[in-house]
Amino acid sequence: MLKDTDEPPYLHGGPLGRAGFKTQPEDFRVEEVLGFEPSGVGEHCLVWVEKRDLDSNAAGARLADALGLRRRLVSHCGLKDRHAVTRQWFSLHMPGQASPEPAALESEGLRVLRITRNTRKLRRGIHLGNRFIIRLREPTFDAAAAEERWKLITTVGAPNVFGSQRFGHEGRNVDKALAMFRGEFTPGDRLLRGILLSAVRSQLFNAVVAERMARGCWDQALSGEVYGFPDNGTLLLIENQRGDEAERFANGKVEITAPLWGCGELHSAGEVRALEQEVMARYAELTAGLEAAGLRQERRVMRLRPTNAEFVVLEGGDLQLSFDLPRGTYATALLRELAFLEELRETS
Repeated sequence: MLKDTDEPPYLHGGPLGRAGFKTQPEDFRVEEVLGFEPSGVGEHCLVWVEKRDLDSNAAGARLADALGLRRRLVSHCGLKDRHAVTRQWFSLHMPGQASPEPAALESEGLRVLRITRNTRKLRRGIHLGNRFIIRLREPTFDAAAAEERWKLITTVGAPNVFGSQRFGHEGRNVDKALAMFRGEFTPGDRLLRGILLSAVRSQLFNAVVAERMARGCWDQALSGEVYGFPDNGTLLLIENQRGDEAERFANGKVEITAPLWGCGELHSAGEVRALEQEVMARYAELTAGLEAAGLRQERRVMRLRPTNAEFVVLEGGDLQLSFDLPRGTYATALLRELAFLEELRETS
């Protein structure tokens, strides 16, 4: 399904070669940037943890079980990669109860770094972003060429596409969603249903980005653009624009966006709306399925540029890349512009 957009186009000429990726969890480090300091008081206990080879939902379940809490009383800002070493916050709703000692919460692969309190629970997507430190092992390409490419990626940016992890094993999530829309498949729970719907929206977003790249206008402001800030947050809808958005886009202050499909009218107008409608008309069954599911029209910025980026050649020739990204974006959207990533994990 949608094989023409399964692999979006490359902006910088394609990968330079191959490199080992996530060979071991320490090769992929992620640290959540909360964006605010917890208040230190309140009925929500905030726990800052380091996880190794452990996904966020499993870690949250462990924290709940350790304290005898219902799992719905544990929340976090977002999902972090499993095959990695990650640091993130969890909130435990514990009104009238003392905060636990770190040792009471720790288990294999889960270490507690800090415990504090806050007046509000952590909700999905309220964090500012994530800090990445990634090691690419045994690259088959020249380090000087890699550094030059990395400079291009960090200055010009890369398409803010959804990566393969959004589409499931062998990219089957969109096909499963189509079967769901046709009544041929019923998801076992709301979580799986949400994953399938997100896969369809992601695929259609990628299709619009790919079309604009093919037409040479993915980084050119057309009439009827909806702009957004690089932090992947606030949108500047047409009725709220002040008239200088095209200039601000040229200066990197705002970015242009593409749709995350749902019910209602597109937020775009003019040339942009015509282009987006043309692309979506190719996938009428998928757009109809999203609308029937009750999702609303949303937008996402089309360009991703890392901040605080660093490039280091390690002893032996491995590469270490460090950078910050806004919430809801993928490090692999940058890395795919540099190398084919070979996920050959060490076995114990």
